[in-house]
Amino acid sequence: MTNNMNKNLIDEVKDKVKKNTQKAITNQEQTFLVSDDEASLQLNIIHGYLTCSYWSKGISRELVATAINNSMCFGLYFNNRQIGFARVITDKAIFAYLADVFVLPEYANRGLGTALINFIMQHNDLQGLRRFMLCTLDAHGLYKKFAFTGIDSPQSMMQINKPGLYSTKSSARVI
Repeated sequence: MTNNMNKNLIDEVKDKVKKNTQKAITNQEQTFLVSDDEASLQLNIIHGYLTCSYWSKGISRELVATAINNSMCFGLYFNNRQIGFARVITDKAIFAYLADVFVLPEYANRGLGTALINFIMQHNDLQGLRRFMLCTLDAHGLYKKFAFTGIDSPQSMMQINKPGLYSTKSSARVI
């Protein structure tokens, strides 16, 4: 009887443990992997790309690490090297915001960005959301494939925007 109770408890715990998901993608006779395993993320590559991107130029490594720790993150890999990334800020019930999406330039134009977004959009934790948002200057075509559209009522949206925040030094003086 005790063994049976232990087995049930173990099964119950296993059901509650988050299982990482991954998917192999074959493209041009090469195999890529997309995964939500945060232990596989390579902070040097992610920070290296983001610090040069138009949306987070100059961002510190510490801020990138904090953003990763507080988001659902997805990596794209080739031969165990991270070549792409995306993160989703979400409550996993009603709202999500897709951010920091990239595929390294040497792997661009192979459909890998589409595969990464497809993986995210099919993720179990992101189903049934009422609103899924993102901002982009140059990838509208990619996101339209996944039913993203312009804002229905942009006049209802508000923001606090601090452009250049990461690239400026504090000008506070000590008196």
